[in-house]
Amino acid sequence: MIDDTELVAQLQSDRQKEQAFRELMGLYKERLYWHIRNIVKSHDDADDVLQNTFIKVYKNINNFKGDSKLFSWMYRIATNESITFINKNAKRLNVTSEEVQQLAIKTLASDVYFEGDAIQLKLQKAIATLPEKQQLVFNMKYFEDLKYKEMSDVLETSEGALKASYHIAVKKIEAYLTDD
Repeated sequence: MIDDTELVAQLQSDRQKEQAFRELMGLYKERLYWHIRNIVKSHDDADDVLQNTFIKVYKNINNFKGDSKLFSWMYRIATNESITFINKNAKRLNVTSEEVQQLAIKTLASDVYFEGDAIQLKLQKAIATLPEKQQLVFNMKYFEDLKYKEMSDVLETSEGALKASYHIAVKKIEAYLTDD
């Protein structure tokens, strides 16, 4: 398996860029898809955002300085693209981004790609009630099992703040789930 430094060098080389990019997609497509899907909820929307993410990565790979891991950099782009997508939808529908999330949850039950049951759906509803940052932190920790250090690189926030956010998010979700 190729290491990040070598892959970045190939991605930044005109001669090897295409092949290296195919390899990059193979390595990270699934992880990025699920990260995006946890934010935007819908399979089709996640596919669109994933495509936009890879386009941004392709166009901006020469700006990658190696200050963080390649994966963290791509994750940050995916996160920003997901949030931009939600905000654009909110603007287009003339509602808040929270309302867009609620709409996404409503359509999740009928999404043929959603494999969850009633409990999963309820968890998604609980997550949607959280502020944006807490949603991100919860999804990254709970579903993607990222370490706080990795999350810190992606979200450019201290590990302590992330731990606090996660703890608060868990408490709010527990309260939501036990309310019924």
